[in-house]
Amino acid sequence: MTRISVQVDGVTYTDDVEPRTLLVHYLRETLGKTGTLVGCDTSNCGACTVHLDGRSVKSCTVLAVQADGHEVTTIEGLADGGELHPMQQAFNDCHSLQCGYCTPGMIMASVDLVRDNPDPSETEIRDGLEGNLCRCTGYQNIVRAVQQVAGGERS
Repeated sequence: MTRISVQVDGVTYTDDVEPRTLLVHYLRETLGKTGTLVGCDTSNCGACTVHLDGRSVKSCTVLAVQADGHEVTTIEGLADGGELHPMQQAFNDCHSLQCGYCTPGMIMASVDLVRDNPDPSETEIRDGLEGNLCRCTGYQNIVRAVQQVAGGERS
């Protein structure tokens, strides 16, 4: 067992973990952050996307011990109290989900995309979200949601 201390959604947690524990499993099973989903376990789908020190990562490719001393933001930590993050609100407004399974990871990747490129073209949005798969929506409403936030997103 290895002791780690990680800040998740603004709260510091100190836990003993197996060195081989994936961050996604630590978040879900130890901390109860079940909004971070396990989709494929191969880093193909992006359902497990979180922010590690402000950058989106697929938490199925990061060991919990690698997050030691770092800050993680999950979909649960994106909202500010009872107020949705602008990207969460845009996904709701634009009906950017069907089954919803990809939505947490898609939102986390979209926040990072707009932070890096505040005025992305449709092609840049589609390219930027390439590592996050959705099998239901056809992506058009997801692109619309990102476009709705683009230009106004600064966090």
